[in-house]
Amino acid sequence: MRPINLAIVDDHTLFRKTLKYYLAEQVNLNVVIQSPDMPDMLGKLNSQQVDVLVMDMFMPKLSGTDAVQAVTSNHPGLKILVLSMNSDLDIISNLLEFGIHGYVSKADEPDELLKAINAVADGRIYRNRFFTEALYWNKQHSIRTFGHYPSGDLNDREKKIIRLLWEEKSNKEIADELFLGIRSVEKIRQDLKEKLGVKSTVGLLKYAIGKKIITANPLSSDLIY
Repeated sequence: MRPINLAIVDDHTLFRKTLKYYLAEQVNLNVVIQSPDMPDMLGKLNSQQVDVLVMDMFMPKLSGTDAVQAVTSNHPGLKILVLSMNSDLDIISNLLEFGIHGYVSKADEPDELLKAINAVADGRIYRNRFFTEALYWNKQHSIRTFGHYPSGDLNDREKKIIRLLWEEKSNKEIADELFLGIRSVEKIRQDLKEKLGVKSTVGLLKYAIGKKIITANPLSSDLIY
């Protein structure tokens, strides 16, 4: 199996280099780029194949949602994992809207970061406590702002796929469980986004929470059906 190619962008040199050495020692991980800021990173991404970008949300020159938008616009297939000390739910919620695949605190154990990297490299959303809290925060903001969720009736298979996404299943795992081809699952996911008027998997999960297709305790990752 091909190693997961990683890029790290963080303006704290000691932290960035220490993280690089730690990740490079892990099986199946390969750090191909490290940068002190996003403009430098964007330049290097043009010449390297990268699967997962590990980035802080606050950096010089370009940070936060602007940085995420720059990456997703220029490298739409790249998975973004935020690694930061900041735990502001409003900020994390906004980053979810712009397409990050997960958030890990710098205060977490190293194993948490490794689990997150492997999850997002496999195309899954990494749903830890911070992600769940931010998703619920985002849902409440949508209710206050718009007073409703996108309309659209889902059939049983569509609801099942969203529940499996909430369980962090990959397209292959979903395909195996529903006896479908991987391309069929990818097509259904894209059709769901268009049907509900959302842009990302996070948007699908927000809709499902609002419609009580999935529910969870926002202070934990426990599922309740």
